[in-house]
Amino acid sequence: MSEALNILRKYWGYNAFRPLQEDIIEASLKGNDVLALLPTGGGKSICFQVPAMVNDGLCIVISPLIALMKDQVYQLKKRGISAESIHAGMSKREIDHLLDNCVNSDVKFLYVSPERLKTELFQERIKIAHQKRGVNLIAVDEAHCISQWGYDFRPAYLEIATIRELLPEVPVMALTATATLKVKEDIQVKLEFRHQKVLTKSFSRANLSYSVRFEEHKERKLIEILERIRGSAVVYVSSRRHAKEIAHLLLRHKIHADFYHAGLSHEERNKKQEDWIHNRTRVIVSTNAFGMGIDKPDVRVVIHMDLPGNLEAYYQEAGRAGRDEKKAFGVILCHQKDIEDLRERTKNSLPEVKLIKEVYQMLGNYYQLANGSHPTESFDFDFQVFSKNFERNPIEIFNGIKVLESQGLILLSESFYQPSRLMFNINQREMYEFQIANAVFDPLIKAILRFYGGEVYNSPIVIQENNIAAALGITLDALKKTFIHLKERNVLEYLPQKDQPQLTFLLPKASVDQLNIDSHQIESRRKLIYAKMEAVIAYLHNEDRCRTQQLLEYFGEINYDRCGVCDNCVEHKKKEVEDGLRKKYHQQIMNIIVDAHDFDLEKLIDVLAPENVKVFTTLASELIDHGLLYFDEFGKIRPSKKNISKQQE
Repeated sequence: MSEALNILRKYWGYNAFRPLQEDIIEASLKGNDVLALLPTGGGKSICFQVPAMVNDGLCIVISPLIALMKDQVYQLKKRGISAESIHAGMSKREIDHLLDNCVNSDVKFLYVSPERLKTELFQERIKIAHQKRGVNLIAVDEAHCISQWGYDFRPAYLEIATIRELLPEVPVMALTATATLKVKEDIQVKLEFRHQKVLTKSFSRANLSYSVRFEEHKERKLIEILERIRGSAVVYVSSRRHAKEIAHLLLRHKIHADFYHAGLSHEERNKKQEDWIHNRTRVIVSTNAFGMGIDKPDVRVVIHMDLPGNLEAYYQEAGRAGRDEKKAFGVILCHQKDIEDLRERTKNSLPEVKLIKEVYQMLGNYYQLANGSHPTESFDFDFQVFSKNFERNPIEIFNGIKVLESQGLILLSESFYQPSRLMFNINQREMYEFQIANAVFDPLIKAILRFYGGEVYNSPIVIQENNIAAALGITLDALKKTFIHLKERNVLEYLPQKDQPQLTFLLPKASVDQLNIDSHQIESRRKLIYAKMEAVIAYLHNEDRCRTQQLLEYFGEINYDRCGVCDNCVEHKKKEVEDGLRKKYHQQIMNIIVDAHDFDLEKLIDVLAPENVKVFTTLASELIDHGLLYFDEFGKIRPSKKNISKQQE
């Protein structure tokens, strides 16, 4: 482990591993298949990145989220470690070139989406890479996606077993922050684990206080909480409109807030994110689009204004509070209508087969795809534009697409930013001949080479169209049209900037009549989603048990003591204290009343001087209500006969 520790110090600047990281790394270096369960913010990426750095060869990282891939690749490159990613939005030529680099260069980490694994191009190049330089580890991030019992099932994750057949001796490390016992078992079966090690860090967070508040006026309570708990905060809501409304409400109450959702441009998302991370904005109000890959340790409170659909999502989102291990809070604000809305939302999330087929047909019509065709590249997709085009509710469209994804027919990536890229498709001699034969394009070719040099012949490079257009004295629109023309002539590869979710057809476009929809799987999924919804509702209503205990039990931890800091534990402690005081006050009242006859309630309080007057007066009222004490005609408190008998016993 000394080499692993040296790598940690050299590239990450840490002198020691966090709890469990060392055990996970050691198990992987011994060639075991490892399932690592670490809470959100527990440092999962280091667990596979360090052992991959210790051993020679390439590490393949399978991740479902483009934003996380891009962020991790950026972080690795910043540390001087060679890493690349393949994702939706790249051209076939770009992918081909990148895979060649993985075979022939020292690229250490290759991040891919699970859908990429089954392509013939990927499988052939990985076999060559393994023969030539070796693959040392397959890391599966968000591993719960492989299980149909998980909350975010991705059918393409089942393809990972196929890659294991191509690389039989290469160990696998599966990582997740949320998995029930059933999901843990499923991960190991589906990934064909051998010599397995399951290493789990407790899901408990000693510094994080969970609470549920049933409130008629949630907005008023939200403001009260944010005025009482100072510091950085996240407020989760279920819609873009609600995010904007709540942010504006907070601003009107002098709480510096901003809203965030996937519909914003790349520049807007980046600015809002940076302002929040650097504490220029105190509160970010967001849909669940916010938070993935953001490691801000000093979040003091995460508040859910709308109910999450399952406890896995809630645990991850609330877990963004208090990563610095200082006191923090996870609060759900709700009322009965929210529970009714959750039931309705859950019911609508799995539409009937008829609607699913209609959405599939709409997609084919929208992108003008003939039956049997299979486009190799992804399409920009905008829910609002698409829904408006077909005059359908965006929620209906969203739910239909999610089912089509779960059936393995299409993939819709999250919104992400990809700048414009360009690469010459012909060599320098051919380009020289092209410039002589097509003098009109000569200034453009020279401008590109002046800005970006000879690298444009070797690999796709990020370009700034504005700079090129300004240098040539033409409009941006004219420049883009010229690029598209040269692309059609196969002179260059041009991929315009993307800032939209990417929709990919994973199978050839089928006719609706022949569309294979597994209704049995849909029904199983429906039952699972309803069960997860009921677990959320049970969590809301259970006021007797510790909140942390409830969450841990959901994830299979059953031997955890009360946390002592959640709302239920605080109430429990308060009740224990009050019960002790009531017992003490009861004895004091009885002793003094039996021996004296001139006490009214005010004098009783004055003589006994209870530390909690409210508990004392409540108890005295209850003793009178139950007939153990009574007021005589002079307003003095007297013990009843049955109370005297009871005392004498």
